[in-house]
Amino acid sequence: MTNLATLLTTTAQTHPERVMVHLDDDGLTYAQVDDLSSRFAGHLQSVGVEVGDRVAIVLPNLPHVPVVYYAILKLGAVVVPLNPLLTAREVAYHLDDAEAKAVVVWETVAGPAREAAGERPVVELSASSLAEISEWTPVEGVAEKQDSDTSVLLYTSGTTGRPKGAMLTHRNMRTNAELVVELFSITEEDVLFGGLPFFHVFGQTVAMNAVAAAGASVTLLGRFEPVKAVDVLERDSVSLVAAVPSMHIAMLQEVVKRGGMEFPRLRGLISGGSPLPVEILTRAEQVFGATVLEGYGLSETSPVVCFNQFDGPRKAGSIGTPVRGAELRVVDAMGEELPVGEVGEIAIAGQYVMAGYWRREDATAEAIRDGWFHSGDLGYKDDDGCFYIVDRMKDMIIRGGYNVYPREVEEVLFEFDGVAECAVLGVDDDRLGQEVAAVVAFLETPDDHETTARELDAFVRERLANYKVPRVWQLVAELPKGPTGKILKRTIELGDDAVRTGSDA
Repeated sequence: MTNLATLLTTTAQTHPERVMVHLDDDGLTYAQVDDLSSRFAGHLQSVGVEVGDRVAIVLPNLPHVPVVYYAILKLGAVVVPLNPLLTAREVAYHLDDAEAKAVVVWETVAGPAREAAGERPVVELSASSLAEISEWTPVEGVAEKQDSDTSVLLYTSGTTGRPKGAMLTHRNMRTNAELVVELFSITEEDVLFGGLPFFHVFGQTVAMNAVAAAGASVTLLGRFEPVKAVDVLERDSVSLVAAVPSMHIAMLQEVVKRGGMEFPRLRGLISGGSPLPVEILTRAEQVFGATVLEGYGLSETSPVVCFNQFDGPRKAGSIGTPVRGAELRVVDAMGEELPVGEVGEIAIAGQYVMAGYWRREDATAEAIRDGWFHSGDLGYKDDDGCFYIVDRMKDMIIRGGYNVYPREVEEVLFEFDGVAECAVLGVDDDRLGQEVAAVVAFLETPDDHETTARELDAFVRERLANYKVPRVWQLVAELPKGPTGKILKRTIELGDDAVRTGSDA
C-alpha cells in the first residue's frame, strides 16, 4: 500500500487519542481525523467522485483541511489545493485546467468557487460541518495506488505565464514527508506551528503530512498575523516553526517589540521559500534561543531537497547539503556541471521530483532534461558540498554588462538599522540597459525619504562594489506579498517619489 493517506491511517492506529490538529480551542485527534475523512470520502463518492478524479479544495487553514485532504486520497482521487483568495475567474481556470470533478469550499469564501464551478458538485463547509460529517456513511479502507500515481496536482505560482499543475506522486509526497520527520527529528512530542497555508506544498509536507507521519501535533493560525503568531508559540509550547522569511522577520520584530519572550520548548526555526538574510538568521537565534535551519525546495520537488541540519554542517547564508534521496548540481546553459564556486543554474534529480506538468508536455520537456529538473535558480556549491542560492535567473540584473544579484544587495540592506523588509530589482535604463533599484520598508517609516535614501546609498557603497549600489530608492510602508508571505517583486511599481542618487557607472 503506497497511498499517501496511509500516513494518517497508520498513526491513527498507534496514537488514536493524540491531538493531530487544533485551532485555538478546537482540535481533532488522529482517530477523529481518520474517521471523519472516511465519512467525507463516502460523501464525495455519493456525488460522483471516482478513483483518479481531481477534487479541488478551496479552504483556509482549519482543522477541516486534513479531513478533506485525506478523504480525497482515501478514494484514490487527486487533491487540487487552491488559494481561497483567488477570484472566480482564477478558480475557473484551475478547475477547467485540472478537469476537476468536484469542489470543496469554506462558507466565507464560497462565492468565487460557486460562480466558477458550473455543473460541478460544490461541497460547502462551515464551523458546524464536522458534526454533520460524523453522521455520513464512511468508505471502508484506503484505495490502493501505485507509487507513480498522482496524489496532488499542485499549481505553481504562475510568475511567468499561466499557472501549471505539478503532478506530485504518492511516492513524491509520502517519502518527502518521511524525510522531513527524519531531517528535523520530529516525534509525537513535537508541536509544530501551522502558519503556512496548506494549499502550498511547504505547509502540506512539513506541517501536515510530516506531522501525520510522526504522530505529532500542529497548531494552526488561520491567517498569519505576527501578534497572534507569537502568542500561539507561547500558548501552545511550540517546538518547531516552519515559515517563510517574511514570517520569521515579522515574528522576530514582534518579540523584540515586547522586550523579549520565553519559548522553553522551541528548538528549531525552519525557513524556506525564499532566502533568509544572514543578519535575520543571527538575530533570530539570539532572540528565540533556537536553531535556525534554512533550506531549499520547490513546488515541483515536493518540496524539500536541500537543507542545513541539526546534526550536520550548518552554514549561515547557505541552503545546506542535499537531503537523502535528492541530488543537486550546478550547471551551465548547456546542462554541463560547473566547478565548485562557479555560479550556474541549480538542477535537481531524485525521488522527490514531480512526474511532470499536467497536460503540458512541452513545459515538462523544457523543465526536466535527462532526468534533471532545472529550477531556474542561480547558485553555487562550496568545497564542503554546501549549496548557496544567489537569485532567480529571471531576477538577475544586468547593469552595464555587469551581473548584479539582488540577494547580495538585500543582505547588506538588512544590516542597516531599522530595515524591516526590502526588495532589489532591475529597472529599465537607456544608457546601461538596467539600473539597480531598492524598495525598502522600515519598522518606522522615516519622515525625510531623500535623506534616508542617501544614508542607505552611503551605507551600501561602503560594503559593495560601485556597480551593485542601487541608484533608485523607494521607501514604502510595506512590500506586496503572496499567499505564503513571499515578497512579490513582479508587482512592485516605483512611484514618482522614488529618490535617485546618481547614475554613475
